[in-house]
Amino acid sequence: MLKSMTGYGRGETLGNGRSYLVEVRSVNNRYLDCTVRIPRVYTCAEDGITQRVKRTITRGKVDVFVTIETTTAEAVSVTLNEAVAAGYLRALETMSDKFGLNDTVSIDLLSRFPDVFRVEKVPEDLDELTKEVHRAAELALADFDAMRAKEGQKLMDDLSSRLDTLEQYTLQVEARGPERVAEYRAKLTARIQEVLEDRQLDESRILTEAAVFADKVAVDEETVRLHSHIAQFRAMLEGGSPIGRKLDFLVQEMNRETNTIGSKANDLEMSTLVVDMKAELEKIREQIQNVE
Repeated sequence: MLKSMTGYGRGETLGNGRSYLVEVRSVNNRYLDCTVRIPRVYTCAEDGITQRVKRTITRGKVDVFVTIETTTAEAVSVTLNEAVAAGYLRALETMSDKFGLNDTVSIDLLSRFPDVFRVEKVPEDLDELTKEVHRAAELALADFDAMRAKEGQKLMDDLSSRLDTLEQYTLQVEARGPERVAEYRAKLTARIQEVLEDRQLDESRILTEAAVFADKVAVDEETVRLHSHIAQFRAMLEGGSPIGRKLDFLVQEMNRETNTIGSKANDLEMSTLVVDMKAELEKIREQIQNVE
């Protein structure tokens, strides 16, 4: 299946009290250029995302955006900082002895002092987090690939239509060949008759001149190669991606054949056909810049 280089995909999962959103978008590029934007603390998942992109995409400027958000209260651990608490307790007892205070030190009082308790986030399970990010990435790439395939079908329809048009022009060029030789022969005969007036025409000379002209302006080889290239192009379209670079090369070859036909064109009708062919080839060339 033909695929476009441009596309967008989105994948989202939930797990371990978090939501994981991965977005993939791409634009045209000669080679694969992948950039993953992910919070620094979760860069452990970056390499796995890149590998999945490479398995799915062969060409294009690809940007991957990863967003991870907490959906529940963060888990924390609270522990007693014994050294700090003991320090506060000794200071309070010293104060009581020195100033003759009778108040006793309570838990309520001691717990109010700063740093008596350590409050820390529970360490994250990075292996589980990485799995969820990769799962979201796979969903995003599947969505992205579906969009590329849909756009690819539109490209294929358009390219097939343009190939049909180009083939029709090629057939008209082929049909025009014998007509040009016949017209040249008729003009040559008329000119010689005008010069010789009543004298006998040398039919063999006319045939020779016409044969030389026919050989000079013959485009049979070029049109045969064009038909071959068009058939090759169609086969590649049916074969599916990645074929963008091959199609680009094939269009260059088709353009070369068309230019050769143009150099041999010596009448208005043929020249007009060549201009139409080159215009169609240019439209094809523009479209295949979007093909993976």
